[in-house]
Amino acid sequence: MVGIRSRRSLRRLAVAGTALLYPYATLAGPVQHPGLSLPDSAAANKQAVVDIFTKSYEAYRSAAFGHDDLAPISNTSVDSRNGWGASIVDALSTMHVMGLNDYFTEGVNFASKIDFSNSQTPSTVSVFETTIRYLGGLLSAYELSGEQYPALLTKAQQLADKLAWAWVGTNDVPYGFLDFSSNTPSVSSSNIAEAGTLALEWGTLSQHTGNSTYQNLAAKSLKHIANLGSPLPGLAAQGIDPTSGQPVGSYVTWGGGSDSYFEYLIKYARLFPNEDSIYRDTWLTAVDSSIKTLLRTSTVGNHVYLADYDGSRIRHVSSHLACFHGGNWIFGGKLLNNDTIVQHALDLVDACWNTYAGTVTGIGPEAFAFISSDGNYTGSSGPSRGQQTEYQQNGFYTTTGYYILRPEVLESNFYAWRATGDTKYLDRAASAIDSFNKYLRVGVAFAGIGDVTKTSSGYYDDMESFWFAEVLKYLYLTFDDPAKISLDEYIFNTEAHPFKLPSTPSFNSAAIRANKKSFTPVSDGPLPAVSGLTSLPQFV
Repeated sequence: MVGIRSRRSLRRLAVAGTALLYPYATLAGPVQHPGLSLPDSAAANKQAVVDIFTKSYEAYRSAAFGHDDLAPISNTSVDSRNGWGASIVDALSTMHVMGLNDYFTEGVNFASKIDFSNSQTPSTVSVFETTIRYLGGLLSAYELSGEQYPALLTKAQQLADKLAWAWVGTNDVPYGFLDFSSNTPSVSSSNIAEAGTLALEWGTLSQHTGNSTYQNLAAKSLKHIANLGSPLPGLAAQGIDPTSGQPVGSYVTWGGGSDSYFEYLIKYARLFPNEDSIYRDTWLTAVDSSIKTLLRTSTVGNHVYLADYDGSRIRHVSSHLACFHGGNWIFGGKLLNNDTIVQHALDLVDACWNTYAGTVTGIGPEAFAFISSDGNYTGSSGPSRGQQTEYQQNGFYTTTGYYILRPEVLESNFYAWRATGDTKYLDRAASAIDSFNKYLRVGVAFAGIGDVTKTSSGYYDDMESFWFAEVLKYLYLTFDDPAKISLDEYIFNTEAHPFKLPSTPSFNSAAIRANKKSFTPVSDGPLPAVSGLTSLPQFV
C-alpha cells in the first residue's frame, strides 16, 4: 500500500524520478508543427462545423435567449448556471474565432448588462463553473476583440469580486459554492479540480485590471494543492477540505474531480512564466509518476490507458473527461522539448479515439474500463458477458454509455493535429462531425444521447454551453488555418477560451499594480451549509 507521502519525501522522489526523463527545465519549445498545411477537404469540414454552430445557436436564440441552456427536445430553456445566460457568454470566443460578428456583437451587448449581484435561480453559485465559463468567456472575448469592449472587463471584475468571498479568512483553498445573496460559502469538502482550476482566469483578470488580489487568491490555492503530500508523487488526492486545507481520501485520477487541476499546472506555468517553478515541476512529477505507476496497455489491441489509483490498488478505468490528458501531455511535452512525454501522449490520444471508433455511433462513452496484464480490477463487479464481448472486439468496454456533448477526445485530437501535422487526426474530426449530424441532431438543435453503443437510445434535454465553447471550437480550429489561434500564441482555459500568451505583442506584460482595488474576504466564523449540487439533465 502506498500512503500519503510527506512533502520532503515527495520532493526527493520528484527530483529522483524526473532527472533523467525530463532534462529540460524551461518552457521554451514550440508546440505547433512547422509548416502545417491543410488539405482541400478542410474547408468543407470547417463550414460543416459552422453550420452545426449556427443551427444550435439559432435554436437557442429562438427559445432560450438570456437563459443558460436550450432544452432541444422540449424547445424550452434550462437555467443550470444561475440564469446569467451561460450559452451566450460561453459562446463569445467561438463566435469571434468563427467570424460570426453579428452573434458576437449581440452577445457582447447582452453580457455587458448581466447583473452578477445575485443568482437568478435559487441554487448556489459554483466558483469553478462560474470561473471557467463566465469569467473565462468574458476575458477571452475582451482579449480576442482587441480590448475594444471595456464593459466585458468590468463585468468580469464585478463577478470576481463576488466569487472572492469563497476564500474565508486565511484559507488558501476556496469553498466550492457560494450564496450570492449573502456572500456566504457552503462549508463542505471540495475537490482539486474545483479548487485548482481558477488561476488562468483570475491571473488574466489581474493582468488587465492591475489588481494582484485576484491572481494571488487563485494561485495560492493551486500552490497549496501542489505542496500537499500525495498518494503518488505529484498526484494529489482527488478530495480536499477547504477548511483544513488537507486531502480527503487518497483517490488518484486524471478524470473528473482532479482533471483540470493537472491541466492548469503546466498551463499556468506557461501563461505566467515568471511565477514559482512549483507549477511546472509538480506537473512534471505528476506525468513521470503516471507513466511509472498508472500507464497500462490493454491485452486486446495494445491500447495505452491511464488507470486510476484508489490508495491501495490500481483501478482499470478511465473516462471521457480524462481523455483531455493526451492533449495536455502533448502541450507540456512540446514546451519541454521532451519526445518521451509526447509519444506517450499520442498513444493516449489514439486509445481515447478508439472509444469513438469502437462504438456503433462513432461517439465515445462517458466512462469505460479495460483489462491489462495485471488484471481488470475496477472497484466494482467485473465485466458482464456483453462487456467481455465488447472488450474482445475493441480493447475497452463501456461502463457508462451516455454522451452529453463532452469535448475532451476532440480536444486532444486537435492538439495532436497541431503538434504532428498527421492528417489522420483530420479524418477523425471529420468522422465526429458525421456522427454528430447523424445521431445528435434532433428537433431544433443537437442533444446528448443515452447510450453510444446503440443507434437509438433517447436524448438528454439539455444542450450545455460547453457545446458552443469547447466541442465546436476545437472541431472548427482543427480545420481552420493553423496560424490562427496558434498554440504558440494562445493558451486555452479548460472551457476552451483562448488567452494570449506573454510572447504575443498585445499581452499586457506591465507589472501588476498591487492593491489598486482592495478586497477584504469574509471573516472567519460559522457559515451555513448550502447544497449547490445539480443533477444531470433529464433523460427523455
